[in-house]
Amino acid sequence: MAGEVQINMISERKLKSLSTMEKVSMILEDVMRGRVVILEHGLDPFEEARLIETTMARVDEEFTGIEIQSYPHGQQRPLLERLLNGNKRRMTVIGPADRMKTLCRENDLISAMIT
Repeated sequence: MAGEVQINMISERKLKSLSTMEKVSMILEDVMRGRVVILEHGLDPFEEARLIETTMARVDEEFTGIEIQSYPHGQQRPLLERLLNGNKRRMTVIGPADRMKTLCRENDLISAMIT
């Protein structure tokens, strides 16, 4: 059906087992097929930059790119907690730019319309 959207939820454990380029390839392959990808724990800044760079190289008339939203990276946490636990990455939603529109992104909520 034209209105159906497949959502792939990828665990932190699966992501940890992949190299940066394996992550980028897996995510981009799914998104190029019209799927929405939800990462239990988001990409680090280097991986996210690599995903955007690779996506831009593949943009054409049929593939318009990606929409990516993550929860904030926890900058409001107390300094001691950030020092002890590191900068924890939070859930990330990635989808085809032509099918996904972010409606709202707050501290604990990502709301998106998928067409």
